[in-house]
Amino acid sequence: MKEKLHTIPVNDGFDNGGECPVCNMRKDLEVKAIDFTMGPSYMEDDVRGETSKLGFCQEHIKLLYENQNRLGLSLILKSHMDKIIKDIEKLASSPRIPGPSLFKKQSDNSAIVSYMEKINDSCYICDKINRTFERYIATIFHLFRHEDSFRQKFRDCQGFCNQHYTLLYKTAPKYLSGDQLKDFTNQLNTLYIDNMKRVRDDLDWFIDKFDYRYADRPWNNSKDALPRTIIKTNSVI
Repeated sequence: MKEKLHTIPVNDGFDNGGECPVCNMRKDLEVKAIDFTMGPSYMEDDVRGETSKLGFCQEHIKLLYENQNRLGLSLILKSHMDKIIKDIEKLASSPRIPGPSLFKKQSDNSAIVSYMEKINDSCYICDKINRTFERYIATIFHLFRHEDSFRQKFRDCQGFCNQHYTLLYKTAPKYLSGDQLKDFTNQLNTLYIDNMKRVRDDLDWFIDKFDYRYADRPWNNSKDALPRTIIKTNSVI
């Protein structure tokens, strides 16, 4: 594998437990990306150039605001706004192409619309996470192919969320083949189904505990069933 392997964070993601080790990895990347963006790096020209061009999605602008570096975020967003204003002023100086007539196919080839849609769909933090996260996924398959200890760690985990189960299932044929692909797929399916049932059953008991007939019965493992369910269904940790 020519690209860099990330064995330590991948192993850490599985070692840290929880309902989805891949969520653990992505969350760690997100925290590091937020800290990097709000650290001294926001004064660097190359970083500022990227944040000015890409901006941030709704989820990550909230996390950046919660970081408490209000001056840093203000400087970043001012540069972002300066670029948008400059670009829109340039695009707006060209005449707008008339819209379609009643009998023509609906379309909009406005340069302004294309520009703004691109801005609205871009995020510096998402891009920074995704570049490394792809290598994390590749590393999972590399370790599964080559290390017995990781295969045991994989078998011992508590399954995966919907999103990352799908990602691993879809990506597996890119890195595995033959008996290894079959083995990985069987283990992945078993882990996913068994642990979805486990959390579903905990959630079922959590619901029953609101019934007076079960008020004196023990909670067992159901007290945190709802947040664990949200991890399984929506990858939110």
